[in-house]
Amino acid sequence: MSPSEFVDALFANAGVTPSESDRAAAISEFAFATTTTDVAARARALRRVAENSTLAQQEFNRAFVLMQYFGYLRRNPNDAPDTNFEGYNFWLNKLNQFDGNFVNAEMVKAFITSAEYRRRFGP
Repeated sequence: MSPSEFVDALFANAGVTPSESDRAAAISEFAFATTTTDVAARARALRRVAENSTLAQQEFNRAFVLMQYFGYLRRNPNDAPDTNFEGYNFWLNKLNQFDGNFVNAEMVKAFITSAEYRRRFGP
């Protein structure tokens, strides 16, 4: 693979559309090489992609919603009563709509006032 193909594949696998400067910085890790045989350069390019701010926010939001399920509901997002990821996806989309601001998205409030959470503490 060429360095640009490698970097494009990394960003595609991450589900992120990089800015031109982010893409160029990752490709520049290969200097003037025409292939990706340099393992250290591949590692540096991978790190550039992994530290992309869009990817970090995206993964943070996913982890935050998952933490709400584990912490408040004490279950996986696809465990009963949901049996699918509809609820998880709803909260992830809502958090993304509020640019990761969980206070404005009223996420914690919604989880602690949910009937499922409140049943844990009494009849």
